[in-house]
Amino acid sequence: MTRRQKVTTEPLFLGIECGGTRTTAVLTEYEPTCFLQSKFGPANLRLLSDAQLVEHFRPIGNSLPKPTAIVIGMAGARTEADRERIRRAAAKVWPGVLCYATNDLELAIVAADSLADHPRFRHLWKKHPDGGRYMQGRHSDAIGMIPRVLVLSGTGSCCFGRTWDGKTAKVGGWGHILGDKGSGFEIGLRALKAVVYYYDCESVWSKLGQRLLRKLQLNEPDDLIGWAQRAGKDDVAALAVEVFNAWSDGDKIASDILEGAAHSLAGDAISCAKRLAKTGAQVQFVLAGGVLLRQPRFANKVKRLLRRFWPNAIVTPLKRESVWGAVQLARRQFQTGGTRVLASPDTLFTPQDSAAKAGSSRYGESFFPSLESLKLSPTEQRNPRSINLDKLSIAEAIALMLNEDENIPPAILVEREKIEHAIKLIVRAFERGGRLIYIGAGTSGRLGVLDASECPPTFRAPPGLVQGIIAGGQRAVWESTESAEDDPVAGAQAIQFRGINRKDVVVGIAASGRTPFVWGALHAAKQRGAKTILLCFNPYLEISRRNRPDLVIAPDVGPEILTGSTRLKSGTATKL
Repeated sequence: MTRRQKVTTEPLFLGIECGGTRTTAVLTEYEPTCFLQSKFGPANLRLLSDAQLVEHFRPIGNSLPKPTAIVIGMAGARTEADRERIRRAAAKVWPGVLCYATNDLELAIVAADSLADHPRFRHLWKKHPDGGRYMQGRHSDAIGMIPRVLVLSGTGSCCFGRTWDGKTAKVGGWGHILGDKGSGFEIGLRALKAVVYYYDCESVWSKLGQRLLRKLQLNEPDDLIGWAQRAGKDDVAALAVEVFNAWSDGDKIASDILEGAAHSLAGDAISCAKRLAKTGAQVQFVLAGGVLLRQPRFANKVKRLLRRFWPNAIVTPLKRESVWGAVQLARRQFQTGGTRVLASPDTLFTPQDSAAKAGSSRYGESFFPSLESLKLSPTEQRNPRSINLDKLSIAEAIALMLNEDENIPPAILVEREKIEHAIKLIVRAFERGGRLIYIGAGTSGRLGVLDASECPPTFRAPPGLVQGIIAGGQRAVWESTESAEDDPVAGAQAIQFRGINRKDVVVGIAASGRTPFVWGALHAAKQRGAKTILLCFNPYLEISRRNRPDLVIAPDVGPEILTGSTRLKSGTATKL
């Protein structure tokens, strides 16, 4: 615990920021004059299992009083499925407590100082008769509506922007292999590449090169090869300090590296601002991260570039820890009763999805099939023949399973006209230059990927003609990815980034017929003009007319031998 002041009253608000270096937790009253602050170990959502996530939160819960509302911002949290993982883990440590989950970038942008006290708006303050000062509501409201863009440069880099009404934009954040422009890592890496490049070209080992060898305790340039093979991201980023020191001494190579880094950061920040505001509008750029906050000369260079490229820019540093943004959001959660904006039919698409048409679900109808129809699904029912499965001999269990599988072909045969219709839709798509896209989660997704992968060697089909998309991506093919199937936004985005269009046919596979990932994908495909087919094993599925796919194939194969284990009969029927 790094700082402690007595906290005794209700309500209490807990803000938690989890990053690659440390986790910071702050518990405060409504007016944060008294607070508890604690530090814990690092945490990145992408590197933790669900059990590890709970164990990471547990020491925080044990060391602090129970809060009224919690906000957790975590590195690696990108999707709604990620946020749901955080909320689910938090519920095990703080049951019944309002919880808002987000990423560490949102915390930082909320933690930025208000512009009301910025010199640009000093003239709007009026003297109050009692000796204080005040600002008229219309002025404070206008200032509060100025978009913010976080310009973050530490070990990595990213730009994240947000408007007053919740619209967001992100540029960067792709990691050190794909992105991190203008970051400590890129500065260090460019320094390494530059010193060996000039050594090759001029046969002279530069002063910057001498600094790097001294820093790394290496004796000659060739030693850099082995070091680079072993070095991690943080090791390379640590070399940025030597580049800044060399720049202070007038080193030309260091100057060129940092000039490029500053232009990269400013360029990304401007790109982010353009997605939130009209060119020329007032935008607050918030400088954050170790590189920008610990290197004021470099920060000033970035600031000048921002003002040159965006004349109405207001550039401020992030003066307090990002965790205070979590505290501020926790207070908002309490004020709004914990209202959380969840994915809805009209928010399934990112602003870049220009191919999506106006949603047909803006008529007040439920986007997903009803829960009642899920309860009636044979996939969720108990099979009376397998109630005593655990008491059967191995031979009897085998006979039972094979006997149950005999029901599959007749059930499929009942749907033969719909299957014929589906085949004709797919053939027509191929003739028009379109594609067949399978999409599913778990076993359903794996079977789609399997069928797509078998088409090129079996039928000599072009590799892209038949494609499979599975919730959770590549790793989900061989490993269970919890919560991935519950994210309709991810399904919609998968359709968007595969470039689905009116020539294509998208087949959603969902045994129960209600998988959110699949419905998000089908909805997106329908908006983009593609033909849509749902393959499920729930003949009782209730789908609103406006959200109904072009074709629904729903054989009744009956309850599974193992209740709910749809990799059995439903999986076999899917393959057939």
